[in-house]
Amino acid sequence: MMQRVLITGGQGFVGKALAEGALIQGMKVRVSSRRKSTATDHRLEHSETGDLGPMTVWLAALQSVDIVVHCAARAHEMNDTASDLLAVFRAVNVEGTLNLARQAAAMGVRRFVYISSIGVNGVQSTPNKVFTEADKPNPHNAYTLSKWEAEQGLLRVANETGLEVVIIRPPLVYGCGAPGNFGALMRAVQHGWPLPLGAVHNRRSLVALDNLVDFILTCMSNPQAANQTFLVSDGHDLSTTELVRSLARAAGVSARLVPIPQKLLEMGLKMVGKSDMAKRLCGSLQVDISKARTLLGWKPPITVDEGLRRTAQGFLHETTV
Repeated sequence: MMQRVLITGGQGFVGKALAEGALIQGMKVRVSSRRKSTATDHRLEHSETGDLGPMTVWLAALQSVDIVVHCAARAHEMNDTASDLLAVFRAVNVEGTLNLARQAAAMGVRRFVYISSIGVNGVQSTPNKVFTEADKPNPHNAYTLSKWEAEQGLLRVANETGLEVVIIRPPLVYGCGAPGNFGALMRAVQHGWPLPLGAVHNRRSLVALDNLVDFILTCMSNPQAANQTFLVSDGHDLSTTELVRSLARAAGVSARLVPIPQKLLEMGLKMVGKSDMAKRLCGSLQVDISKARTLLGWKPPITVDEGLRRTAQGFLHETTV
């Protein structure tokens, strides 16, 4: 019997790729969006749901759906000026998510896959302790706290209704069209800009968009995933310096790296009010994907080198069309 899936945030970076992956697997795919879609892919069903929040009505979007993958969220915005940021994040990411989950359970949806954030574990891992699913959560800002609270609420909904909940906490997701810092770094490398990142000795876990999509599809179908939380990555960690070199190699350009000592770089960024950037560029964030490997039998289908090669090719194609 053909499975029917609803993907929220289906026009976003992850949601769009997931919709394509689900179609390839023979699923019937419906995507939701805040406003009427202008997409021309007639293989997809589209549902206009308005803003995500505690009062959103999902009745039409959930009709005959077996699985919900909830990618939509209020994302972390560095320059957000809302007066009560936590209240804003809670309204969308907590109450909006739980409202959807309760309606999904009432409509007979079998499984609810929630795309959370590695930030629930914390902002940095230590050299001798990588993040695992068993760690005590340590959300570090309004966004990650709202993600953690949504996770807790979903598990309560699962206990009360029998809805199967799967929670996925990805680290930085990269690929062609990646928003935010990764896209900016890729463009800087392609343009040959000198970067003061030639002596950073941290370790960072990343996940290629193709790997994340494959993992989400596994969690949609594998019985062992029910009511579990998973960390996911490419399975091979890089320093920031190694990442820049790998991106340059994939793009066929020279990496113009200035070897500024890491401590000096961190100090300089903090002095100009860029403490968060210092953590992202110089701090370590490693995840252990042993649970995904052992419980689900999953392994990343592509290597980090292949993921970066596909990313660089995609960016190059975008700049030449």
